[in-house]
Amino acid sequence: MNAPVKLFLPFFLTCNALAAPPNVLFIYTDDQSARTVSAYEEAYDWVDTPHIDRLAEEGVRFTRANIGSWCMASRASILTGLQQHRVESMRMTGPNPMNIYDPDQCKFWTESFREQGYYTAQIGKWHTGVDSGYGRDWDHQIVWNRPKYPENAPNYFYDQLIEFDGSEPKLVKEYTTDRYTDWAEDFVRNRGPESGKPWYLWLCYGAVHGPFTPADRHKDTYADATEPDIPDIYPPRPGKPEYMDKMEFWVPGPNGESIEKGRDGPTPVGMLDLPGRPLKDWVRQYQQGVLAIDEGVGRLLKALQETGQDENTLIIFTSDQGFAWGQHGSKSKVAPYHANIAAPLIFRLPESVASSNRSRGTVVTQPVTAVDIPVTLFSLTGLESPWPMHGYDLKPLLLDPAEKWGKPSLLVHTAKKYGSDTNIIPEKGNPDLYHGPGVPWYVLLSQGRYKYVRTLVEGETEELYDLVSDPQELRNLAQIAAYSDLLERYRASAIAELKRTGAGFVDRLPAVAQN
Repeated sequence: MNAPVKLFLPFFLTCNALAAPPNVLFIYTDDQSARTVSAYEEAYDWVDTPHIDRLAEEGVRFTRANIGSWCMASRASILTGLQQHRVESMRMTGPNPMNIYDPDQCKFWTESFREQGYYTAQIGKWHTGVDSGYGRDWDHQIVWNRPKYPENAPNYFYDQLIEFDGSEPKLVKEYTTDRYTDWAEDFVRNRGPESGKPWYLWLCYGAVHGPFTPADRHKDTYADATEPDIPDIYPPRPGKPEYMDKMEFWVPGPNGESIEKGRDGPTPVGMLDLPGRPLKDWVRQYQQGVLAIDEGVGRLLKALQETGQDENTLIIFTSDQGFAWGQHGSKSKVAPYHANIAAPLIFRLPESVASSNRSRGTVVTQPVTAVDIPVTLFSLTGLESPWPMHGYDLKPLLLDPAEKWGKPSLLVHTAKKYGSDTNIIPEKGNPDLYHGPGVPWYVLLSQGRYKYVRTLVEGETEELYDLVSDPQELRNLAQIAAYSDLLERYRASAIAELKRTGAGFVDRLPAVAQN
């Protein structure tokens, strides 16, 4: 009978003792750039997301969140606390999104949350194996299982096949962002409290993924949207790797505005290409698609307040990764640049904790990634982690954002390969080396004010950026002799992190270009 007290004791001692273990509401969106949240300085001045902004005003906002490089890999790291190269048995079995995993080899930490006393629930998009884990990882689940029903996988916003607690799927025709919010609100008001336990809800919106479809009520908003000023929308891009120098989704239109060029080959699942469409119109539509998410956040905050759960609920808001519209010539995620992958990340601590420390409405500029989140969740709830995870506990930064940090933040992109399948790096030209719009495997390490990228292609340039003086990542310091010592330090730090996280390919890294 004493076990639960022992498990939760670290949280009580550190955070002034809540009356009960905290509920956890983890809101996880899709392809949502930090530029879409008006609380972020990089947001366009016409963007307005008051409810997500409220989370930032009452919580801790991270400005350098490289959560993942693409959807499935990001989710795999969130569910395991491991880098993609150590997520064993996750395998692509056909065209994206068809994938599987062996639950005996690839366990998700939500199973441990259940075993340690939490009522666990997941609502929305599922993109991590045909087996969605109902009854093992989740007590309650309302899920759009894309790998299980690949023919339905493009239907991000309407006409989804939804499984309710492991049942046969039912066709739900309504706008999915709103329906997910309906189900999540019902959980917060009823099913979660009725469980008699602290609850954990992972709410996975499909928005704002392609085809970037806003709700009908939002299609006339942001009339003042303008074309963003992007210095490297067209090539050449000096200092970038070869694949990035050739990135060209946009061309000048007849009146000088940027228009979509279109891509070679088939359109990725769920995406929409409209060659000739102005960039400005795409950016506006993309931002419109976030508004239903923002309204959903407002509804959930209201539900927490009206049910008396607000003061004892930890809220996390983030996305699987960001999305670039024009930056570096992109219309995509995946690439290792802030514009492509940076997501919003906000922690709002339970009220009794936040009111007693310096964390309300503060900003953290230290870099973080997906694997840091589960480590931090176990720390904040006082639960015992079921295995050693790769991330760093962010609790010191949450309790005091001025905390001296300095820890490295690693993100490894190995395209569609996982676990031991990543031990050998594919040769240049091998399709297994690439994902998205031709982005090869890479290692990204961010620490302090600098960011290092090593593209895993023989003879390719390394990249080093000063994110303070060059936030758009236009000037590659790795090609400047005066920064050779700094480059060597960051290269060594990246290799050390690869070794710490058990990357099987670390001793087979391709040679870099000699500048």
